[in-house]
Order: sequence, then structure tokens, then C-alpha cells
Amino acid sequence: MTTTSARTTRWPGFALLCTAQLMVLLDTTIVNIALPPAQHDLGLSDADRHWIVTAYLLAFGALLLPAGRISDAVGRRRALLIGVLGFGLASAAGGAAADGAQLIAARAAQGAFAALLAPTAMALLTALFTEPAERGRALGRFSAVVGAGGAAGLLAGGLLTATLDWRWCLYVNVPIAALTAVLTPVLLPETPRHPLHLDLLSTLLGVTGAAALVYATTGRPLWLVPAAVLLGAFALRQVKAARPLLPPHLLATRRRLGALTAVATTMAAMFGTMLVLTYQLQEVLGFDPLRTGLAILPGTAATMLIASQVSGRLMARLSPRRLIVPGMLLTAAGLGLLTQLTPDSTYLGGMLPAQLVFGAGTGLVMSPSISAALTGAAPRDAGLVSALVSTAQQLGGSIGISVLNAVAAGGATLAAQVHGHTVAAAVAAGLMLAGALASGLLLGR
Repeated sequence: MTTTSARTTRWPGFALLCTAQLMVLLDTTIVNIALPPAQHDLGLSDADRHWIVTAYLLAFGALLLPAGRISDAVGRRRALLIGVLGFGLASAAGGAAADGAQLIAARAAQGAFAALLAPTAMALLTALFTEPAERGRALGRFSAVVGAGGAAGLLAGGLLTATLDWRWCLYVNVPIAALTAVLTPVLLPETPRHPLHLDLLSTLLGVTGAAALVYATTGRPLWLVPAAVLLGAFALRQVKAARPLLPPHLLATRRRLGALTAVATTMAAMFGTMLVLTYQLQEVLGFDPLRTGLAILPGTAATMLIASQVSGRLMARLSPRRLIVPGMLLTAAGLGLLTQLTPDSTYLGGMLPAQLVFGAGTGLVMSPSISAALTGAAPRDAGLVSALVSTAQQLGGSIGISVLNAVAAGGATLAAQVHGHTVAAAVAAGLMLAGALASGLLLGR
């Protein structure tokens, strides 16, 4: 784009893409704060409550790779429009849900459309800004929006639930989606379409295998058998297919495998622990939703601060392993502090120090992990590797929530609830220690 008219619409178009991306990111955390009242209103059991969050992350992560191919085939502006409208409709359906099953189905639909939205927004950003210097500024600002999304979700979820109703955590997306849909044809360019090379069998095997694996982690170990069969068939299909959904050579690098292990493990601990913290704050300490969002915010702020001010500077001097492994150990230490919670523990004395240590650890892990995963990728593979990192984030988070909720759920008394939360924290700490060992061995020097 070189015309004056095109130049004047770049930054408004950028703002529109940020709005679409922020809507997707908000929904990874905005509903967390609303979980207790939503669970009570819809009659969900403790064992099933996590599906409100897990369904979104699972659909999002499992469909990212095929969604990127679909976006290229239909044209990215059209794909964004489809994604935005679908996301808005799914949000409206979730807000109007009469029971838990309807809400969980709506959340899965949100995740499916989010999988189309997220990579399309990034691709359109690169189409808007073709000059290297301007593209660099745009990507930097876009990254800041991505970093703020989770924190904004915590605050928005608390505010909407406290002042209106938990359903508004979903309804809020409807006007945002409508405005974005109206402005998309005006502010964003269409990109050339490419033939659709989508291996439907790979997509089916990958999605059902991931779903079976997550279902197995909810206390149904027999489901590990079909999960292993489906994912094994998926892996075999990638080797034999002419146009695989996930080219095997992308996983042939030990450093990339180590980085993806670190990402998935850390996100599992992060999302799972956030669910546990939400119930500890609201059900045990008696915090209202807004106060809960504010109480969880310091840990998120610590992650953002360390990632932006410390990790970025140290990455130029230290190898990824020297940041990732200590970061995972520090995260495990923060989780270890949560194992000491009692019914008499206070926020300032018990939960806040653990959150700050945990947040600092995750801040050390994420940036170098993503950088290590992308390093060495051929230009033609950069988009697929980015999608692979996002897939690891979403699927790791969904598995973490399922596992830790299964451990924490079911306490009939206050003491039993707190005990469940501490055991969940211990499991998460063990997961981080195992992940640190595996990542350290794979990353090399």
C-alpha cells in the first residue's frame, strides 16, 4: 500500500485489529472471575465447572492450524469478518445460556472463531505495514496490546460481574464484534486468496485426539487410550500426507521441542492456578468479583514487567536455557508457597507473595521460549511455527485447568476446599519441576 489514502487508513486499521485481538484475549481470562457465580446460577458441579474455561482454550488451540489455512483460502479480510461475527453470536448465546451445557457449547464456539480471528489479525497487520520500520513500530504496539489482554480481562470480568451480572462478561463482546464487523470492509485490505490445502483427516484426528486427552485429565484415565490412538494416528498421518497440517520437520529441532515444552507446561500451571486462586479468593476469603480481579492482578503485572524489562535484555546475553529453566524453577517456588495456605491465611501474608514469585518466574520463561521456538524457522514456516506456539499455549492451559480442577474440586467444608487448593498447587509445582528438567535437557546449551 503506497497511496496517501492507504497510508491514512493504516493506523485506524491497526486500531481495529487490536480491538479484534483484544476481544479474543479478554475471553481467556474475563470469565475466570465470573466462574463462581456462573457455576452457582447454572447448577454446574465442582468437577464440571472448569469446562467453562477449558472449552474455549481447547477449541482455540486445537483449531489454530487448520484455521490459518482456511484464512489464506477465503481471504484474510473475509476470514476476519467471519471470525468477528461468529465470535459475537457465540458470545450472545453464552450470555443467554439457560444451563451449563449451553454455556460450555457457546464457549467452545467462541474458541473456534477465536482460532480464525487470531492468526488472521496478525496476517492483516503485516499486510497493512510493509515498510520495515513502520511494521516494527506496529508489531511492538500490537505486542503491548497482547500483553495487556489477560490483565484487562481480570479487571473487566471483576467489574462486570460485580456491577451488572456474570452474563455481561459475554454480552460485552457483542457491540465490540458488531462495530468491528462494520469497520472491517472500510479500514482493512483484502489479501489474495490461495487454494485450500487442508487435510481434513489430519484436522479430525488432531481435534478429537486433543479433546480426548483433555477429557482424560478430568479424572477419566481410560480416555487416555483413545487419546493415544487418535494422536498417534495424527502423527502418522503427518508423516505420510502430501500436505500435512503439521509438517514433521517443524518438530525435528530439539531446541524448538524444549521451548514448546516450556510454553505448554508454564501455561498449564498458569491457567490452572488462576482457577484455583479465583475460588480461594471468593469462596474462602469472601472477596467479591471486582476485588478478586484486582487481587490476581499483581501476579499478572509481575509477569509483564519481568518479560518486558528483564527477559528482553537478558536474552541478548544468555542462552534460552539459562533463562527458561531458572524461570520454571522460580515458578515452582511460587506454587510451593501456595501449598502452605490454611483457612486462616490472609491475602497479604499468604497469596500475594506467592503470586509475585510465580509471576516473576513465568515472566522469565515466556519470551525466551517463544524466541527459541521461532529461531531457525525458514521464512515459509514462520507462520506455522507461530501457530504451533499458540497451540501449545492454549492446549497447555486447557490441560492445566482440567487437571488442577480435578484435584481441587469437591471440598464440602472450608478446610477441605483449602486442602484441595494446596494439593492442586503441589501438583502444579511438580509439573513445573518436571517441565524444567525436560526443557533443560532438550534446549541444550
